[in-house]
Amino acid sequence: MNQLSAMTDHELVVLYEEGNDGAFDVLLERHQAYIYSYILFLVKDEDVANDFFQDTFQRAIIAIRSHKYQTTGKFSAWLTRIAHNLILDKSRKTESTMTVREDQVKPKALNSLSLSEATREDEMIDSQTRASIRQLLDYLPAPQKEVIMMRFYDDLSFKEIAEMTGVSINTSLGRMRYALINLRKLIQEKRISLVG
Repeated sequence: MNQLSAMTDHELVVLYEEGNDGAFDVLLERHQAYIYSYILFLVKDEDVANDFFQDTFQRAIIAIRSHKYQTTGKFSAWLTRIAHNLILDKSRKTESTMTVREDQVKPKALNSLSLSEATREDEMIDSQTRASIRQLLDYLPAPQKEVIMMRFYDDLSFKEIAEMTGVSINTSLGRMRYALINLRKLIQEKRISLVG
């Protein structure tokens, strides 16, 4: 497994395509925390997030094994697009029961200039959202605030966060998960709108 851990995402995808299940295990371990956090941030419900998380990786497995994955960018961005599309498809089918709509979602991974051009309005909404969330961070315990700042504002990987804070990657992931849960509660308590 150590040899697999040293491989790039692309190398692991090729190995998995060829039938090496261990390669996918490494990909899953590498990307699961970010993808789950991303989904949970959008749907704000752990059970729903778990369902979308499972569906996202099932779609990824099918695409890779069917030789439909193409290396046009980062593997994590590809997974994020799958999750994003699944959430949008579901929200279109059940608009009355789900609050996530395409015009409300401004995911960081899909906001990059390589994938889309952000309008000035989008930038203002994103800026307002970040400012609202930043105010809420003061209510979090220091370690949770720190991991949110480092991940979403400084754009550091969980490995970098773990190294800089002197904790394990699992501890960093746990702090992120609790931080997101606490932020969600704060947003509901304070009735803050995350869309313009």
